[in-house]
Amino acid sequence: MPQSGTSPGDVARVDACTDVHYVDTGMYDTPGYGAVYVVDAERPAVLDTGIGTHHERVLDALDEVGIARDDLGAIVVSHVHLDHAGGAGFLADACPNADVYVHEIGAPHLVDPADLVAGTKRAVGDQWRYYVDPEPVPESRIVELADGDRIDLGDRTLTAHHAPGHAPHQVVLEDDRDGFVHTADAAGIWVPALSEVHETSPPPNFELETCLDDVATIRERAPDVLLYPHFGPVADDVDGVLDEYATTLREWVARVREKRAELDDDEAVERYFAERTSLDEVWPAHKAEEEVAMNVRGVLVALDRRVA
Repeated sequence: MPQSGTSPGDVARVDACTDVHYVDTGMYDTPGYGAVYVVDAERPAVLDTGIGTHHERVLDALDEVGIARDDLGAIVVSHVHLDHAGGAGFLADACPNADVYVHEIGAPHLVDPADLVAGTKRAVGDQWRYYVDPEPVPESRIVELADGDRIDLGDRTLTAHHAPGHAPHQVVLEDDRDGFVHTADAAGIWVPALSEVHETSPPPNFELETCLDDVATIRERAPDVLLYPHFGPVADDVDGVLDEYATTLREWVARVREKRAELDDDEAVERYFAERTSLDEVWPAHKAEEEVAMNVRGVLVALDRRVA
């Protein structure tokens, strides 16, 4: 089975950037699926936190890069879906001087994650077995972000751009030093073993047109590098990857819509796509099938919302 070239716990340098590393968190027991980025700035930062289950791998990455836990200045959460924010409370507890940055819509869910946990269980189904209940983040530690807000890391600045298509609390982060954009889930899922970008359309908030707007938001930043939480940095043909994702989204929604009209049974639509995914070439079969079924559900919910 081809893989991304990393194993859970591996820390790699982003060659196209200055003092930026990423750790393979081993999310869903799948190599090359979940990445947390470590920015070794004057005020060090981590970008996203992973699912929480293996948060110690992020702490080990800080040690490997040479950042003392008391020196971490910023924990930046791109959005509060638990595969990006589930470790925030654990990291905040271990790194007592770090502010936790999150879009203002998502902030209450880090303070009290009960509703977020319930919604995640509905969205991910059987995949919940990989999760751990998140630790709350003290409200005093949270810095709320709005569109255009800047995060000062001393020798570099990250600017947050609201990107609500995947989730209303999502931001992408634009760097002023190396020209990277941390994509959150706004540019899809990069599968390095296939050199392909795949759709991410989970329920309940996915909206095609707004997701396409988010791709345009990233493109307007003219990034030199895309930092994908799923998975890894992309520095070659960035515009081509963004074009590919826009096309992938449109075609994905059209395929689900057409299959629903043919089968008239939403569970059968989920099974149809799950059984035919190519992602089982690089991920464990059960993970690939569950991921695709979840993304089908998100499209179906969006289609229902349009006719409601």
